[in-house]
Amino acid sequence: MEKLVTCFYRKPDAVSRLICFPWAGGGSVHYAHWGKFFDNSTEVYSIRLPGRESRSRESFAQDMDQIVTEITSVLLPKLQEKPFAFFGHSFGSFTSFATAVKLKEICGLEPVHLFVSGTSAPHSKARFSLHKKSELSDEDFLKWMTTAGGTPAEILQNRENLEMFVPVLKADLSVAEKFIYEKPSGSVLSCDITCFDGTEDVPHDLEAWKELTSGDFNIHMFPGGHFYLKEPANEKIIMDHIAKHLETAGMNYL
Repeated sequence: MEKLVTCFYRKPDAVSRLICFPWAGGGSVHYAHWGKFFDNSTEVYSIRLPGRESRSRESFAQDMDQIVTEITSVLLPKLQEKPFAFFGHSFGSFTSFATAVKLKEICGLEPVHLFVSGTSAPHSKARFSLHKKSELSDEDFLKWMTTAGGTPAEILQNRENLEMFVPVLKADLSVAEKFIYEKPSGSVLSCDITCFDGTEDVPHDLEAWKELTSGDFNIHMFPGGHFYLKEPANEKIIMDHIAKHLETAGMNYL
């Protein structure tokens, strides 16, 4: 599990766990720091995908099934211990959702809450554009990275950093672009789903997430673009919101 999960703040007596899934090109460190902001009732696990950080020598995942299979096989014993919730931003929304669906299929296990951010529902037509970002030329890809925001200036301004970061980002985007999820005939989950998004990001089809669960559904908008959640004020509200729902869900679960 140490290869897959970063947990800076171990809380063996925690009542619940929050499992965080990285955005495209992202590592595990950002979310792992969230652990210090939650009280002792919640332990935070941050997923580390192959091809980055301590797994930099591993090949990138080729498709969503590969990512989901690893996460479910490694984490299943932990997920069976106590209530858990998933959080994912952008690409992480898809990996968290796909993992939730797989868990329900293989063992009838679900997160008590699915928190998704910064993207349309996986089955929404709004997801797809005419041009796949992972297939852009390096020049056009860098232009897109600059306009999308969220990439630290020290990466954009340093060629060596770019040469390490761009392949990771392109690999994740390729997985996302190949992830096809047909509109289900009914709900595939029963847990509550909460959507977060930035008011200045490109429009996302958030309402379509409601079609995926029989549980409660709500949307919360924040000032900012695609990486609105990196703003400390927004991030605190998000974590407070998650903590409140986890406390309630944990009580219901028990």
